[in-house]
Amino acid sequence: MTALPSAPRVVARDCPPRAAWALEQEGLDPLLARLFAARGVRHRTELDPDLAHLARPDQLRGVAEAARLLADAIAAGQRLCVVADYDCDGATACAVLLRGLVLLGAAPEQVGYVVPDRAVHGYGLTPPIVDLAHATGAQVLITVDNGIASLEGVTHAKALGLTVVVTDHHLCAQDAQGEVLLPPADAIVNPNQPGCPFPSKALAGVGVAFYLLLALRAERRSRGDFDAPPRLDGLLDLVALGTVADVVPLDANNRRLVAQGLRRIRAGHMQHGLRALFHVAGRDARRASSQDFGFALGPRINAAGRLADMRLGIECLRSDDPARALAIAQQLDGINRERRAVEADMKAVSEELLQAQMPRGTPPAAVVLFDEAFHEGVVGIVAGRVKEALHRPTFVFARGADGRLKGSGRSIPGLHLRDALDLLAKRCPGLLARFGGHAMAAGCTLAVDDLATFAQALQAIAEASLAPEQLRRELQHDGSLEGAMFSVDRALGLAEQVWGQAFEPPLFVDDFEVIQQRLVGSGHLKLRLQHGSGVQVEGIWFRRTDTLPPGPARLAYRLDADHYQGQPRLQVLVEALA
Repeated sequence: MTALPSAPRVVARDCPPRAAWALEQEGLDPLLARLFAARGVRHRTELDPDLAHLARPDQLRGVAEAARLLADAIAAGQRLCVVADYDCDGATACAVLLRGLVLLGAAPEQVGYVVPDRAVHGYGLTPPIVDLAHATGAQVLITVDNGIASLEGVTHAKALGLTVVVTDHHLCAQDAQGEVLLPPADAIVNPNQPGCPFPSKALAGVGVAFYLLLALRAERRSRGDFDAPPRLDGLLDLVALGTVADVVPLDANNRRLVAQGLRRIRAGHMQHGLRALFHVAGRDARRASSQDFGFALGPRINAAGRLADMRLGIECLRSDDPARALAIAQQLDGINRERRAVEADMKAVSEELLQAQMPRGTPPAAVVLFDEAFHEGVVGIVAGRVKEALHRPTFVFARGADGRLKGSGRSIPGLHLRDALDLLAKRCPGLLARFGGHAMAAGCTLAVDDLATFAQALQAIAEASLAPEQLRRELQHDGSLEGAMFSVDRALGLAEQVWGQAFEPPLFVDDFEVIQQRLVGSGHLKLRLQHGSGVQVEGIWFRRTDTLPPGPARLAYRLDADHYQGQPRLQVLVEALA
């Protein structure tokens, strides 16, 4: 992006030496002990992926009542309808419930789903979506990845005589006095609802759906409905994909869910849709990593909800026909290429808008962008790109089908975006038609004429909330590596671990001699480096168009294994000058 701020600060990540030593004493490799201790791990059991260590389903408030309602509905032959969301978390949660309900005794014809059209229906369980589900003959609605703030929609569903089970992970709505508002559902399962003792508040929507199935299995087993309870671990590939794609913090519980999903995928046990997505993305499922979920599979599922119809993504994930799954995956891949083209056009327009906002090259404390040509389905991606480039909370808006502006925002550490919108709504009553989200990502709807007011109010909140040092991107590193650590086996071993949001992949800092360098591809710097130990290694610095001065350079980098003609080759991914 234009007018980048100063280079990131590269600072050492705090690593308590006693914690690292304790992990070593428990048998952990010294480097891994150092890396995990720096990320808050204190006991090796926190790294054990065994499902026996998962938090118990009965700790989720409302899950027992939800399980009883669904068990009754299945026994009575009632029509169940899953109300999905149009992102990857919502799609995987929907596929998990559709498959899981049938595994747990529902007849296939008893289970259906609806998913909103982003441009037509907006987000969540709105009254029109309730009517759509009701028209299919649904008697029980089960929301996934939405519903906690759908007060109007749930009220409408209850007026129609429907049973409503809300499963969600988003924060609850509040009134002007800060009182929590809950929808009048028959059961609510959400680790972030008041009074829920569940230890992991970071569950994604798909994780909540999986836990509901665990509780339903226990309920049906207690009723004597099973000779042998069905296994649900075959759904963990979908749980892992949705968890990583939704960028929720990978706490110990989420890491176990992701690790179990990756283990099954690497062993060749996965849904046909996931196998097809790995194929069209050109990724090897035998070496599956959380990065594959976040940067290859997730975007292809999300593309359906952004530019087309998320039913494509859901059908890909629930298909039991390999040929059909592959055909849909190829279609999703084409939609994703279209999404990239739309994104490129929007980024070009954003460059021009940013120039007007930064006459002296310094971005404001919060960036707000809108253009009539922007596509509603891609605003979140562009907001993320601008946020990464400028290290500023960013909202990007597009005009919706109803004429109002639909915005998606991304934030930086130090500004909880959903809370910022809540504060903005209190300061400017009536400005936001609706809003919701998380700390790092949120959305809102407002009138076109209110955009300037929104931008001014958000900037004021950002200026008051963020200290100057927080407006400069920070990279935390994990120290240096000895020459013996520069090996393909070490890089592959690191890649096998579960890294992600709030459990970042390791970044190292060392002194190198720049032996060779050249620009390659569409603006990447290819390097030949010599480590201080004398070891030489290939390096790549993506999206870097300036060459380095010849001679010594202190670099922040990640170890990586680049696969060429089926063989892994060691390389380092350079992130910054340290």
